[in-house]
Amino acid sequence: MTRKVADCRKYPSESHCTLTISGEEEEVLRAAAEHAVSVHQHEDTPELREQIRGLLEDEKAGS
Repeated sequence: MTRKVADCRKYPSESHCTLTISGEEEEVLRAAAEHAVSVHQHEDTPELREQIRGLLEDEKAGS
């Protein structure tokens, strides 16, 4: 299974967040949603999770 990456540095924010999360897709999705709620004050909704899922990238080999 291909590991996925969510990288906050790719998305502008007032906090200039530098967090990168990698792992299996569902793990990354869950952790990224929790991060979006606790750090960026988003509401955890199905729409947020689908938006996050659409932004996930495949992890490059050797990363």
